[in-house]
Amino acid sequence: MSDKVILVVLDGLNYSVAHHCMGYLNGLIKADSATLYKLECELPSMSRPLYECILTGVPPVKSGIVNNDIVRLSNFDSIFSLARLAGKTTAAAAYYWVSELYNRAPFVAVRDRFTQNELLPIQYGCFYQADHYPDDHLFMDAEYLRNQFSPDFLLIHPMNIDDTGHKFGFDSSQYRNAARHADIILSNYIPEWIKHGYQILITSDHGMNNDRSHGGTLPEECSVPLFVIGSKFSHQPCDIEQTAICGTVCRLLGVDPIDKSVCESLLQGENHGWYYRPLWAG
Repeated sequence: MSDKVILVVLDGLNYSVAHHCMGYLNGLIKADSATLYKLECELPSMSRPLYECILTGVPPVKSGIVNNDIVRLSNFDSIFSLARLAGKTTAAAAYYWVSELYNRAPFVAVRDRFTQNELLPIQYGCFYQADHYPDDHLFMDAEYLRNQFSPDFLLIHPMNIDDTGHKFGFDSSQYRNAARHADIILSNYIPEWIKHGYQILITSDHGMNNDRSHGGTLPEECSVPLFVIGSKFSHQPCDIEQTAICGTVCRLLGVDPIDKSVCESLLQGENHGWYYRPLWAG
């Protein structure tokens, strides 16, 4: 198995909001073109620790990235570094903490905001620093990277859902509408990504609570979605851990996951009978 992969991390998106508010993605499920799984994030349910968890498969208490104020490079192999080792092309349109974890720390905007360096784990990058940086701009940054460099692995990481949750809380129209807005943006890009052969995973690092924060164990903080779109997924019921995203993406890329956990039941096998209906099918 060797496919191109796009991983979208919608920062701060709770599972129930994804399920109830994202009409396009749920429409794909109804059309047998996608599947939604429910994940429990690792702890603490905070951003930088869970970027590290998603991208390396290592939970925060083992990675040492246990809060948002720890600014250093990761000590573990990531999807980026393993893909580069295998000769794959990598790119990210993401919050600057991702650059600090895998390219250079601390982040220096004039040096790192736009990255083109084939020797770095993230070879091509558009990194932003403001939490209110518009999601539609971020997706345009990602599409520029995809069209310009044709990466095998592309991370897309917008922040507006999380930013809105911090301003208005979990049970607010503003938070739900931020998720709806992200869903609309995705509807403009997903059909094109599929036509270009990408397997797509859409998930979140953590959710949000009514204190306008996160970090603990409440269901609204810890339950996050995982939408999968593509013919290389089984689309069958299975249990997947957040720590298995890294290894599973590596397997999709045709990259040796080494010691990373892989959710084999999430991937297509010879005995699966689920029919995947492409978006362009009549």
